[in-house]
Amino acid sequence: MDDNRTVKSDDLKPGMNARTALLIGDDPEVKAALSIILAPEGWVLGQSNNLENALALAQSRQFDLIVTSRKTSGKQDVEFLRRIRRVKPHTRIIILTDDSTPSDVISSMREHAFGFLSKGFSIDTLAETVRTVLETPTWDDGIEIMSATPNLITLAVRCTMVAAERLLQFLREITDLPEEERQDVGMAFREMLLNAMEHGGHFDPEKYVEICYVRTRHVVMARIKDPGDGFTLDEVRHAAIGNPPDDPVAHVNRRNDEGMRPGGYGVMLAKNLVDELVYGEKGNEVLLIKYLPALHPASPQP
Repeated sequence: MDDNRTVKSDDLKPGMNARTALLIGDDPEVKAALSIILAPEGWVLGQSNNLENALALAQSRQFDLIVTSRKTSGKQDVEFLRRIRRVKPHTRIIILTDDSTPSDVISSMREHAFGFLSKGFSIDTLAETVRTVLETPTWDDGIEIMSATPNLITLAVRCTMVAAERLLQFLREITDLPEEERQDVGMAFREMLLNAMEHGGHFDPEKYVEICYVRTRHVVMARIKDPGDGFTLDEVRHAAIGNPPDDPVAHVNRRNDEGMRPGGYGVMLAKNLVDELVYGEKGNEVLLIKYLPALHPASPQP
C-alpha cells in the first residue's frame, strides 16, 4: 500500500473494514484526483485492469464506489452497470467515457448510475461528483425515468439536493445546445427545480418533483411540477420578485428569519435567462421556454 492508500486489485480482500473505491483502468490523472479526495476520508482506493476483472472483484466483496475508465465506451460501461446491479444493486457507479451518446446517458440513468461524465469533462467536475458520494453515506437513486428519448424525457426526482445536482449533470450530458443557450437553460432550470423542491416539496425525500424536458429543432422546453399546494407570485415575500419597490432586499431578511437557504432570486433570474416562463393555475407547475437559433437542429432520434 502506498502513501495514497492505493492498493492493487489482488490486495482487496473480503473483510477489509475500510470503505473502498475501485478505479477501472490506469488513468494517472483520475487516480490522483480520487486519491486526494478519498485518502483523507479513510477510504482505500483499488485498481482493476478491465471491466471483467472489476465485475469479478465486485462479486466477491462490497465496493462503496466504482469509477469506470475513460477508455471504455458509454455502451460498454452501461452493460457493466447492468451486470453489477444484479449482484450489488446499491453500489455507486460513476461512468467516465470518451465515447458516448445521449442514449447511453439515458440508459445509465435507467440503470441507476450515480453519475455520468463524458468526453471533455473536467477533473473538478469529477471531484464534485465524488464529494457528493462522500456526503451521502446512505443512498437510493432518487431519479425515476417514466419515458425517455434524447429529445423528450419525463421523470420523477426526489426532493433532495443530491438528486437535483445529479439530475443536472445527467441533463448536461444529454443536452446538445449551443454553449450560450446551454448555460442559460441550465441555470434557469436549476433555479426553478430547487424552488420546486424547497417550497413545494420542503426537501422531503419521500416527495417527488415531476419533470418533462423537450428538445425540438427550434425550442427547448422544461416543465417542472412540484407536490405542493401552489402559490401566486404576489404572495411570495421570500423571493426577490415579491419585494416592494422601496426595499429590493426585503426577502433576504425574511429568508434568514425563516431559516431558509440563501437565495430568493430564482424566479427573477429564470425570467431573464429564458424567453418565456409560464406558471400553471395553482402555481405548483412552471414551463420554461427557450427559443433556439435555426442553425442548431436537434440531434436525430436514436
